[in-house]
Amino acid sequence: MAKRRWTVVLVPHTAEPSKIVEVSYGVLRSLAVAVGVVAMLALLLGYAAVSHTADQQHTARLRQENERLEQQLGEINGRLATLGDTLSRIAQRDDRIRVLANLEPIDPQVQAAGVGGPAEPTPPGGAETPAIRQSHEIRVDLNGLIRRANLLALSFREAADSLATHSARLAATPSIMPTQGWLTSAFSSMRMHPILHIARPHEGIDVTAPMGSPIEAPAAGVVIETGWETGYGNTVSIDHGYGIVTKFAHTSKILVHEGERVSRGQRIALVGNSGLATGPHLHYEVHVNGRPVDPLKYVLPEHVVTD
Repeated sequence: MAKRRWTVVLVPHTAEPSKIVEVSYGVLRSLAVAVGVVAMLALLLGYAAVSHTADQQHTARLRQENERLEQQLGEINGRLATLGDTLSRIAQRDDRIRVLANLEPIDPQVQAAGVGGPAEPTPPGGAETPAIRQSHEIRVDLNGLIRRANLLALSFREAADSLATHSARLAATPSIMPTQGWLTSAFSSMRMHPILHIARPHEGIDVTAPMGSPIEAPAAGVVIETGWETGYGNTVSIDHGYGIVTKFAHTSKILVHEGERVSRGQRIALVGNSGLATGPHLHYEVHVNGRPVDPLKYVLPEHVVTD
């Protein structure tokens, strides 16, 4: 069987004669395959060049982003250091506040427990970039600062509760002389009664003052008893809490009623000579947990003149 052939006639535009070229089918097929291979190689090379260019651009963008990230992490690390210094100053003030609140300072080992933390695991393959290392350090520092801040918050809350209790106790502690006058009889376990002429305990102090002089509550509390009492005349008793009760006797007029809450310096009665009294004066008692104590231990009588 004859081979298939192709005849190509080349006709020039000049006066030269035409040329006839015969080409076999196999040659044309080989030529077509060669052209296809060349085209495929050109496409592959073009794709590789474009992909390489895109990778270079992506790598450049990642490098820029990493540089920005490292810069931002550095700024955050600096702010964390500033925050750590601020917490250190707050901790120093906390120590002083705890002393004022009658609390022991936080143990240094307890404070140290709020600093630092476990190290972060190394990424797979052991690769650790500066940004990753900085992020790990920041995470550890931040966790430590959070624990330290929580410790200080707890300490401040404890100090505030203690100060509130301490303040309430101070407000309930007798600290002023109820009236101004002359101290005519001191606290004693036994004395001769000026009217009955028998020896008996004197569980308070006597302050001589003009009739009608104001008697003030020496501390905050609640009035628990008012009225007439044998020997004491018109009396007022105030419960200040914490086991402290004060009593005021021989008054001429009572200005408060049972159940009323009074504050330090509030007028509760007027000086008189009711009951067994030789003249206008205030008999003032302080009881702690049911036992009488010397009122002068609670207040220095700045305006009281001893007889």
